[in-house]
Amino acid sequence: MSNKMLTYENIDITGGFWKARQDLNRKTTIWNVYKRFCDTGRFAAFKMNWKEGMPNKPHYFWDSDVAKWLESVAYLTMKGREPELEAIVDEVVDDIERGRMENGYFNIYHQLFEPDNIFKKRQQHELYCAGHLIEAAIAYDYATGKGKFLSLMKEYARHIKTVFMDERTAAFDTPGHEEIELALVKLYDYTGEKEWLELARFFVDMRGSQNKMNEINIQSHLPPREQRSAEGHAVRASYLYSAMADLALRCEDSGLKEACDAIFEDIITSKMYITGSVGSTKNGESFEDSFRLPNDTAYAETCAALALALFARRMERMDADSRYADTIERVIYNGFLSGVSLDGKSFFYENAQEIDLENRKIVRASLHDNRNIHFPITQRLEVFGCSCCPPNVTRFIASIGDFVYNYTDDTIYVNQYMESTAKIDGLTITQTTEYPYDGRISVKLTGGARRLALRIPGWCRVYTIGKNGASVSAPVEKGYAYVDAADGDEITLELRITVRRVKADSRVRANRGMIAVTYGPFVMCMEGVDNGGSLGNVKLVGRNATVTWDEQLNVPAILCPAVRETVEGLYSDSVVTEPFTAKLIPYFAFANRGETDMRIWIENI
Repeated sequence: MSNKMLTYENIDITGGFWKARQDLNRKTTIWNVYKRFCDTGRFAAFKMNWKEGMPNKPHYFWDSDVAKWLESVAYLTMKGREPELEAIVDEVVDDIERGRMENGYFNIYHQLFEPDNIFKKRQQHELYCAGHLIEAAIAYDYATGKGKFLSLMKEYARHIKTVFMDERTAAFDTPGHEEIELALVKLYDYTGEKEWLELARFFVDMRGSQNKMNEINIQSHLPPREQRSAEGHAVRASYLYSAMADLALRCEDSGLKEACDAIFEDIITSKMYITGSVGSTKNGESFEDSFRLPNDTAYAETCAALALALFARRMERMDADSRYADTIERVIYNGFLSGVSLDGKSFFYENAQEIDLENRKIVRASLHDNRNIHFPITQRLEVFGCSCCPPNVTRFIASIGDFVYNYTDDTIYVNQYMESTAKIDGLTITQTTEYPYDGRISVKLTGGARRLALRIPGWCRVYTIGKNGASVSAPVEKGYAYVDAADGDEITLELRITVRRVKADSRVRANRGMIAVTYGPFVMCMEGVDNGGSLGNVKLVGRNATVTWDEQLNVPAILCPAVRETVEGLYSDSVVTEPFTAKLIPYFAFANRGETDMRIWIENI
């Protein structure tokens, strides 16, 4: 089974949770990222006039940082013209036109500092940067009709095809950092020109062709069709898997589909945090062995969570199975969304899964060798030396509508619940909901008839479905409930949102004997600021829980009976317990009130 994805331009988020975040993204986040990128010289670098002695020497991935910001502007522009933002994009495009080489090549770092090494150093991100520029150009062309950017990038892409595929004169055959493969498939979809699909397939087919076992971190240890597990750098890997899924769908490639199936299963059953974050170690920013998911030293890059959602989105086009949309939901409400502050101004590159400030002090003061111990930062920053995540956040939120619907000639798959209006093949489908804070979703279809497939989230144990006010039964297959809808019908789905206590597989050593609290799609966490500072000796008691609202953070909160245990001595059977009421908030909202302890996994007695 394959289906079409309804893309963001055909859906308007009209209210609720994601509308608020899209508004913040437009009014605050996009501008704050722009200002920080100006401060650090990223936009000025496109003038191609940096000289020794000047501040802010361009880095070889800066093109990609700005490209993702340009793509974000395109997505925003699609929903409402932004003349000031467009003017910035147009100036950058003019800079690219002036600065590019005669053959179409454009890369700030290599042209300024290493012109003799163009396409000779695999790890210096030339193709990665090119891919992001191509994606930005496609989006901007679609949003504005201004064709210059896309024309420039098509010339660059043709040069890449000549050097890598036709003449084979580059010093390497595949990118060190995958991304261009996704851009080339998009370029094929947008233009219908098969050369771009052929080039994307070339890069995937050539990967691992020489079976270099020392290149596992860049997924070149095996040919893609032979890969069965998620390995290496989590962002690069997930981009590759996304490209493999793209090609599996468009080329009807069963070998790539089989590999994608196995890799996705490997991720969600043994290598994904409960928050949807992936990539558990700083060493190579990589996936580790199965069930190796430490909390205190978790890396969990924002871009990696985003990339997993992109992979899952592609997989759900090939199989109407709710586990893909469930994974996306886990990511977008937890491991991705934690990457941006509630005020929209600062970001996490890595997303802590636990913060124990006292333990960090002990480890850092230790006389033992602790150089390989890495703790994620505890407070978000406005810009990083490697600032890939902030513009990834801005483009992802602006295009969040991509995740809501898939469809075939007879069925509309409702994958995510967001208050919205969408156009599908002449039909209008309207969602009215306060999800994820409330489990009632109304889906109204006008303009024709179609079968609706409503996702029943994996966390939901009780639900009801109605049509025009009357209860109906709906067959469920692979997590989707199917209901026939005629013109004007209103289908209602009531999901009972409850507090759940979740355990981890016993092979996840870090979580043995503990539980995590969830509420609908939200993973909840405790912060020291709400619970008396240190959390190392806190235990939840029983199963009672009260749902309330945190007015300061503007999020739901869970109150649970708890105790704080104090052992009298290093080892003792004398234990003092102090009862109190523990407060848990959604994980995405942590670290917005200063530095403090944080825990997801807690002992329950």
